[in-house]
Amino acid sequence: MAFGGGMTQAQMQLVAELEIEMMADMYNRMTSACQKKCVPAKYREGDLTKGESVCLDRCVAKYVEIHERIGKKLTEKSMQDEQLMKNLQQQQQGGSS
Repeated sequence: MAFGGGMTQAQMQLVAELEIEMMADMYNRMTSACQKKCVPAKYREGDLTKGESVCLDRCVAKYVEIHERIGKKLTEKSMQDEQLMKNLQQQQQGGSS
């Protein structure tokens, strides 16, 4: 997440911590969802079967792809919002002179 260049050290630290928390949340959700989908509750072998492995690979790939798409959209929206705020501030400053 690359936001405006005027961030303080504390703000950058907060963004970094939020990113870590979001990644951990995504990993936990992905692990749970893909395991439920691909690995039966009752299994006979200690190792994954080929079908389970393929299912897990596809599930993880889809999860990561969607996560990246959402991240890009959120970044675009954030940058649009930031630009809108700058425009509003400029209009307010221009109107008060």
